[in-house]
Amino acid sequence: MTTPVKDTNAMIAGMHPIVRPGEFAFVVWPENKPWPEGTRASCAEAEGLSLIVPIGSAPSNAVAMRCITLQVHSSPEGVGLTAAAAGALAQAGIPANMVAGYHHDHIYVPLDQSKDALSVLQDLQWSRKS
Repeated sequence: MTTPVKDTNAMIAGMHPIVRPGEFAFVVWPENKPWPEGTRASCAEAEGLSLIVPIGSAPSNAVAMRCITLQVHSSPEGVGLTAAAAGALAQAGIPANMVAGYHHDHIYVPLDQSKDALSVLQDLQWSRKS
């Protein structure tokens, strides 16, 4: 197991973004309905239960997303990784939906912009390497 990284520059320099297989969508899900197989994350909001589900389990009008995982083991006490990644993507006009896991941060981007998003994140990573 790796040690969590707290330093901002070290997190960005070591993020090694990769596009994960599959297509996903953010949806509001009925609380009494079983979650679809392959559900990636959940968030209980005042308006209802939000899930990230495989695109095949989403309504036909859902936006297809790809998941980019930042492979650095970022510390929950680290500051700046998600801000830097989201900021770089925003500057490129790419929507970014950030999800933090225990070991890694994940960014969901529209399917048709995933290659460009990966390139933006790789450029950000390389800009912080010594």
